[in-house]
Amino acid sequence: MQASFIAARAAARLLLGASAALAVLPGAARAAWPEKPVTIIVPSAAGGAADLTARTFAQFLGAKTGQSIVVEDRAGAGGIVGTNAARTAPHDGYTFLLSTNSTHSANQFLYKSLPYDAQKDFRQVGMFGTFGTVAIVRPDAPYKTVPELVQYARDHPGKVFFGYYSSSSQVPPELFKARAGIKVDGAAYKNITQIITDLRGRQIDFAFVDYLTAMGQIDGKSLRPLAVTGAQRHPSWPDVPTMDSYYPGYVVEGWLGLSAPAGTPDDVVQAMNGYIAQALQDQATADRLRALGLMPKGMDVKQFDAFVKADTQRWKEWVGVAGIQPQ
Repeated sequence: MQASFIAARAAARLLLGASAALAVLPGAARAAWPEKPVTIIVPSAAGGAADLTARTFAQFLGAKTGQSIVVEDRAGAGGIVGTNAARTAPHDGYTFLLSTNSTHSANQFLYKSLPYDAQKDFRQVGMFGTFGTVAIVRPDAPYKTVPELVQYARDHPGKVFFGYYSSSSQVPPELFKARAGIKVDGAAYKNITQIITDLRGRQIDFAFVDYLTAMGQIDGKSLRPLAVTGAQRHPSWPDVPTMDSYYPGYVVEGWLGLSAPAGTPDDVVQAMNGYIAQALQDQATADRLRALGLMPKGMDVKQFDAFVKADTQRWKEWVGVAGIQPQ
């Protein structure tokens, strides 16, 4: 009996010791992450490039993890509403933000104050890809190239207008104005759909919109592209020149990625980065992203963090050159 008692106590000590050791192992408590539904907050309206990118990744992630992935659209104030909602969410590894060049790079220079700090309040998780914008005009416009548009604006002072739908979307046309040395006025819109309507209806003369928005209009011959702001020509429009070809150094690209509230466990951040890498390597998922106008581009956590910091400086310069005053 005494021997059995001693053996039982020894076994108990071993179990306690093993439990204690397990408790201090990095990520041991979250080895099965995710164990419940994961939410991705999108700081823009449903149906846009950010929303559809999030849903594309959510479908892949759900299939890989066996968990429900909830995409929650929270549009408003140039992405500020949704970004702030992600900032205040629990940092337990179950809420992420579909971050963009607007939320994490441009907004701090386009607004006088923000309720969040993109660097201090978030962990940068991973990159989905980059995208440019394209200058579009109606098919029967009297200008068929960027130089012709510039000349038209000079010949018709005060009569040429462009539309923009967010503070960051104002940057490409304002840079164009600065580089071309022309005086044209911009009209602010609440959504990009109305810009397309007014452009086709001759209420405005040109606009810079994201590739996804432009694709259907260009393919359907409803609008015509003049130039893209990306570093390279877009594969869908190989004959459309870059703005850089007219004004060297004029390259304005946006990006879409995933960020998490500060304090999110590092092992979860690394695991999610791994899932993003797998998604970009999956041919079907990557093709869907390309169809949205995105150029898939993966980065590890450290690289993405460095990229966001560098991109912040790029947008600071662009906003300064464009002469946009913070709202």
